[in-house]
Amino acid sequence: MKIAIIHPDTLAAIGLKQMLQEVMPMVAVDTFRSVGELIDAGTDGYIHFFAATSAVTAALAFFVEHRRKTIILSASTAQQSPVDGFHCLCTSVPEKQLVRSLLALEQMAHAAGRNLPAAVTGQNAAKQLSAREAEVMCLVVKGLINKEIADRLNISLATVVTHRRNIMEKLKLKSVSALTIYAVTHGYVNINEI
Repeated sequence: MKIAIIHPDTLAAIGLKQMLQEVMPMVAVDTFRSVGELIDAGTDGYIHFFAATSAVTAALAFFVEHRRKTIILSASTAQQSPVDGFHCLCTSVPEKQLVRSLLALEQMAHAAGRNLPAAVTGQNAAKQLSAREAEVMCLVVKGLINKEIADRLNISLATVVTHRRNIMEKLKLKSVSALTIYAVTHGYVNINEI
């Protein structure tokens, strides 16, 4: 299964591609600068089209035909889609909020992997986390700093740092955003708790 990003800004497309691959690692993500490039490459197999507002308005007939699969990427912070009847994702928000929005979209459309192939990535890593590491991970994702985690779990600051390092190594993650995505998509934390 694949997702297409149609966006004239290459940097924006690459950044979103990275985030989507973290949210749904089992799905391939392709980027296109225009709808013409997408059509030339073929549209079969794409479960979603993440498209810039300008791309949607330039090829409205195509996107109306694929309305259920289309998510408009908008810089506007307004809750409504710039084009009626489409889902919308605001891209001009802080990274944590954008990750949260992507996770909410994923859970609405594909809760517990519905409509997606079974997730293979990360299943062995989850079994390797100790109960304490899972506890630390949840508190990190909820926004607590190391000192707060140490106080809450009644452990030393050095122990918290060690647990965080071990979690990141075991899960092969490099950022708190990636850890947040992992924790939500694997059921450790509810999206409403972050």
